[in-house]
Amino acid sequence: MLFRLPIDVLILLLPTLLFALCFHEYSHAWMAYKLGDPTAARNGRLSLNPMAHLDPVGSLMILFVGFGWAKPVPVDPRYFANPRTDMMKVAFAGPASNILLALISGLAIRFLNISQINPGQTVATLLYFFTYINIALAVFNMIPIPPLDGSQIFSNIMIQKYPQLVYKMQAYGPQILMGIIIFGMVTNFRILSFIMNPFISLFLAIFAGL
Repeated sequence: MLFRLPIDVLILLLPTLLFALCFHEYSHAWMAYKLGDPTAARNGRLSLNPMAHLDPVGSLMILFVGFGWAKPVPVDPRYFANPRTDMMKVAFAGPASNILLALISGLAIRFLNISQINPGQTVATLLYFFTYINIALAVFNMIPIPPLDGSQIFSNIMIQKYPQLVYKMQAYGPQILMGIIIFGMVTNFRILSFIMNPFISLFLAIFAGL
């Protein structure tokens, strides 16, 4: 829960989280625009302005729960030449953008030869937070549960063979995701962290050598 962190950590953490979230949503809008859909651009979402993307409830969830969301980017697949595959591209653009940012900051950590992260090292701490947050956002959003991006990607792959499963996941996915989060808060057994941490550690090692 971010609100329990020391103020000096929050000062570094919140701006990196804010930028990572906004860049994620901007990337969805950019990809949709490039594929022919102007909907997001018309709604002011083709922007890095935080006010265009932040969701009040999702922002509070980040502070108090550790997981949250920004406002979904509006997409109209009728503009796409290949709606199924183009929707997958739009969905993947968000996590891919976070992986790109994590790679850049991870390479900066390697270039600066930072082997340990100490609270007194502001630049090192900032780079570590930026790398970690972007990897975590990418991994979290690739989980194939609606409304996360992974559900859009994998649903389009699975729908031809398992349509009923896809429809049920789309209908009940948000409740399942919220249930998993609440279960973790109540029992302190965080299923999402259990799933995500190995991938986060792997990418941290690959990108930053940490």
